[in-house]
Amino acid sequence: MATDHRDQAVAALARERVDHRFKGLPPNAEGLTVGELAAERRSLFTGGFTTPVLALSAEALEHNLVAMERYSAAHGLAFAPHGKTSLAPQLFERQLAHGAWGITAAVPTQVRIYRAFGIQRIFLANEVVDAAALHWLAAELDADPDFRFIAYVDSVRGVELMDAALREAGARRPVDVVVELGGGEGARTGVRTEAECAAVADAVAAAGTLRLVGVAGYEGEVPKPDGERVRAWLRRLTALAAGFDAAGRFEDVDEVVVSAGGSAWFDAVADVFAELPTLSRPVLKLLRSGAYVSHDDGHYRHITPFNRVPEEGELHPAFRLWAQVVSRPEPGQAFLNAGKRDAAYDLDMPEPQLIRSARDATTRPATGLTITALSDQHAWVSVADDTHLEVGDWVALGLSHPCTSFDKWQLIPVAEADGTVTDYIRTFF
Repeated sequence: MATDHRDQAVAALARERVDHRFKGLPPNAEGLTVGELAAERRSLFTGGFTTPVLALSAEALEHNLVAMERYSAAHGLAFAPHGKTSLAPQLFERQLAHGAWGITAAVPTQVRIYRAFGIQRIFLANEVVDAAALHWLAAELDADPDFRFIAYVDSVRGVELMDAALREAGARRPVDVVVELGGGEGARTGVRTEAECAAVADAVAAAGTLRLVGVAGYEGEVPKPDGERVRAWLRRLTALAAGFDAAGRFEDVDEVVVSAGGSAWFDAVADVFAELPTLSRPVLKLLRSGAYVSHDDGHYRHITPFNRVPEEGELHPAFRLWAQVVSRPEPGQAFLNAGKRDAAYDLDMPEPQLIRSARDATTRPATGLTITALSDQHAWVSVADDTHLEVGDWVALGLSHPCTSFDKWQLIPVAEADGTVTDYIRTFF
């Protein structure tokens, strides 16, 4: 029944009407449903789309989904990709179809979105002490015995607040929690010492509304991370799990959860999790990398572990933002009609990749173009002396940082290599 609900909720997105809310889509498609527009298989270039328009590569998406499915299976890892990257239920559905155990969330609002689309296993990689959110969670767990939910805890005070809110809500099912081990002094959230971890675990045991099921953390927050430091922290995490198990802290669970893994060090997670000794219960080794689904042409292109282990796979950048040259006011200077409202810019500037001529629709490499700055709705482009670029030309931009690319677009065309748009991805930021 849960799968049926999920399928129906995702299918309902195709019945949404196309209108002014969705930038870049053809004005003459207004009034069509998303499904009807997809069935027309319009060209991204000649089908009436307006610039700027963000597109996802159909081929790259499928490649990346398969790549991480294979990697996780090869290393005996369960996979709960971080859904905050895309907040796109259609992509969640595809991730689950490619073997994902569940989907990771960052805040309770995201958990509510996931549940609206029938996600049955959710890992909340954050603390939650909001009473209103906990009241909702208690009702959701009580209403669905098949709903599996796990959240971080990192303080005795946080445990007390959770327990009080859940008692006030009359929760009948305990909330499963994992103690979050911090990356070190000066890192983000998480308990700093093993002694403090034990104190938090004791507090969980004393709270009748919570159940300790494991340990977790995020190796990306290790200060000055490198392979040695990250692996040393991961061994602290697995030792914490083993120590908790030896102390009998997991006697009431069917499996122990040990979780880590962003998009920069999942090879280290796989290596160290493989060293985990046998515990008294089966272990769910849960990887949470999320940016892989679209990958990128900047930050993640440089830091992906597949650069270190190319024999185990590769990821392909799926994003391409098409913008148009709207001004050439000076030699060496051009402006595109895409800016901070359209493109990620928090890690790297967009990267010009292709020029599509407005005169004859031919495509050539964007050699000689550099994005030097972004305004709200303009990209500042430096143009080399020997580069031909005219007002009206389309320029394809590669983007850096998927998380701040998805969140600027509510409906994203999925295009095949020849520009045929086959689907539209709805986001919920």
